[in-house]
Amino acid sequence: MRVIAELPHPDCKITIFSMNQKYIIKLEKGTFEQVYKIAELDIPEGVNGVFQLLDSEFIKSAAERFNQMRLDFNQAYKRYDNITP
Repeated sequence: MRVIAELPHPDCKITIFSMNQKYIIKLEKGTFEQVYKIAELDIPEGVNGVFQLLDSEFIKSAAERFNQMRLDFNQAYKRYDNITP
């Protein structure tokens, strides 16, 4: 797997990889990650097409998902903390 691009963004770190004829798009925020895979053949414009795919609506939705992931994890941890001695 090799890094082919990193996109600066204030909401999360975005890294695009290439592996086995797929683009792997990884978004990171703190300890949480979201990973998306798409066949390189499905994006004829190459990595520039991936940049277009990651539009503001997608990033906004991903940022909301990060918030939900944090809430879900915190709630799970509180449940865990209540059952451990």
